[in-house]
Amino acid sequence: MNGDDKALAMFETIRAYGAMAMGLIQNVEEAAAHQHTPKVAFVAPRKGYIASKVKEVASGDVNQLVRALSMGKLHHAMMDIAAVAIGTAAAIPGTVINLAAGGGERNAVTFGYASGTLRVGAEAEVVDGQRTATNAIVSRSARILMEGAVRVPLARF
Repeated sequence: MNGDDKALAMFETIRAYGAMAMGLIQNVEEAAAHQHTPKVAFVAPRKGYIASKVKEVASGDVNQLVRALSMGKLHHAMMDIAAVAIGTAAAIPGTVINLAAGGGERNAVTFGYASGTLRVGAEAEVVDGQRTATNAIVSRSARILMEGAVRVPLARF
């Protein structure tokens, strides 16, 4: 998708008008100077796929698929801020994210993205007639990127 200028322009237009509707900018022309917010993501029902071109993810391993854009391009990973938003939206019955995950009451969702899967959770309560997020949970794992040794000679005095 990063090579599809028409699709990227469409998502940028959606992002710009969304930023304006949220009050983050005064007019759509300002959006280019604030490409980091808001993020745009799209969701689809669960389906098996190959993550990072090597790892097979079965449809039963996820509740839904999510892809997100950052700085005008489709991101290969999943940004924490997007993950929290996805988990929170999944906890609110009737949202697009909730329905894509199967609908109903839920406090966690596992979604598939380009690099793998991620489980996120949230709790939302009705406060004064409005759904309010009261808790969000994201768990990330780290992997070893490098191992090695460094030879440091003894200081000579």
